Amino acid sequence: MSNSTNDADGKRTSTFADATALVHASSPSARAAGLLNPPVHRASTIVYDRVEDYVDRHRHLYDGVIYGLYGTETTHALADAIADLEHGFKTVLTSSGTAAISLSLSAFLKAGDHLLVIDTVYRSTRRFCDDVLARYGIDVSYFPPDIGGNIAELIRTNTRMVFLETPGSMTFELADIRAITDVTRARDIVTALDNTWATPLLFRPIEHGVDISIASATKYLSGHSDVMLGAMTAVTEEIFKTLKDTAARWGSSASPDDCYLVHRGLRTLDVRLERHQRTAQELAAWFEEQPEVRRVLYPALATDPGHAIWKRDFAGASGLFGVLLDPMGEDEKSAFFNNLRLFRLGSSWGGFESLMVPAWPAPARNCTALEDGALIRVHAGLEDKTDLLRDLEDAFSRLRAVRSDQALPEFRTAQV
Repeated sequence: MSNSTNDADGKRTSTFADATALVHASSPSARAAGLLNPPVHRASTIVYDRVEDYVDRHRHLYDGVIYGLYGTETTHALADAIADLEHGFKTVLTSSGTAAISLSLSAFLKAGDHLLVIDTVYRSTRRFCDDVLARYGIDVSYFPPDIGGNIAELIRTNTRMVFLETPGSMTFELADIRAITDVTRARDIVTALDNTWATPLLFRPIEHGVDISIASATKYLSGHSDVMLGAMTAVTEEIFKTLKDTAARWGSSASPDDCYLVHRGLRTLDVRLERHQRTAQELAAWFEEQPEVRRVLYPALATDPGHAIWKRDFAGASGLFGVLLDPMGEDEKSAFFNNLRLFRLGSSWGGFESLMVPAWPAPARNCTALEDGALIRVHAGLEDKTDLLRDLEDAFSRLRAVRSDQALPEFRTAQV
């Protein structure tokens, strides 16, 4: 029994609600054996009984198992489950989220082309554009996240692609994706969007006119901080084949073992995101009440500049947000971060654990800038919110104690 059907344009539309589809996504061999989870199929060489079948094997390059590099049944089961969620045509899996970003750009750009990139992209995306694409003769321009339909003014005769990320990395600005894709579609320009923050449960880029929806499955899709995986979901068969071919040419593939773990993680994505969001909203509201906090950067807050777009386009919010505090010196930073009990210091996010890291100096920007201050990035995990709030209260108490000690000599001098 399939969990999805294809509409007239080839896009997948699930016959079940998302939570149900996540629980029942499987593979043919698992269903035949009565298994709940697809088994792990590891393979490099695939052998054939007949020479005719071997010679004809590439006929199944895009939908079968012909060599380990192109995927096994375990890979295809996860790719189909993600494509179902995205309401796209098909999904290509890669070794990491960064690989998915790099390959999606490589697939549609060549020397002499012009690429437009939203200014708030993930740092590794910016580095790939500036350090790799530029070296291969691709002209890269950045635009502010609030550009909307005015992106038309930046399009050149050689503009081939627009790369988006919403909310923005570290600073969490939202873009009006439909306004942008109305322009790009009219000009036959390919769009790709890094949708890792929202996942397809909370925002579906393809339904807003985007051609390629990208996810670092390392994060929420896995949910357990022990897997590296990326996903590129295409809106059409033609784009899917281009992505699949590009991944093969670069030798990028996803481990069947990691695919199994991400598929297992998908089962609880719906309930995990609900908990992440609920806790994040509680923490964000608490941060807003602290005198040291200048701004909380979280689109789900009514005070956020992007709240209206979030409310219109998104089905919810994940657990990742930013907090801009008054500037911190080294002693203050150490006092704040070094004795946290539950919030851990570590890269990535989207797992079960809460994380909090410093994110200053401010992220690199070409046309948008964040005011001076101590920017921190917070990921609300699955711990009890009361315990997390207590950890934050202690961190702010340590910060205030250091600031009080630093101010004390000046106070005594003033009293003399």
